Amino acid sequence: MIKFAYTILYVEDVSKTVQFYEQAFGFKVKFITPDNSYGEVNTGDTTLSFASKTLAASNLSDGFIESKIHERPLGIEIGFTTDDVSETMKQALASGATLCEEAKEKPWGQIVGFVRDLDGFLIEICTPMS
Repeated sequence: MIKFAYTILYVEDVSKTVQFYEQAFGFKVKFITPDNSYGEVNTGDTTLSFASKTLAASNLSDGFIESKIHERPLGIEIGFTTDDVSETMKQALASGATLCEEAKEKPWGQIVGFVRDLDGFLIEICTPMS
């Protein structure tokens, strides 16, 4: 059986990023390596992980495309559901996120907004699908 276990984002500063996700979304740190090259936060069933760009480069001989806050977001997003999109977005912005799209109601009734984290990764904040 295959199970989706985690997503790893390649970031500039693992400790700073973990701290952002703790403050912005209330996630709890699960693990950070002593050398600050890798960390995880507990989000529920799936772990959100962070690897330093240096560690990522050591694993990928051909390199990778870095997410950068001052460039358009990569064609991928991570999504967090909440009953209060407005308040969650407000907390994320107060913690250092950058507003990408204000929350709005979709034709199917879901409320969806977008922010970017400290490294420019796109985060969808939305109500659960009913």
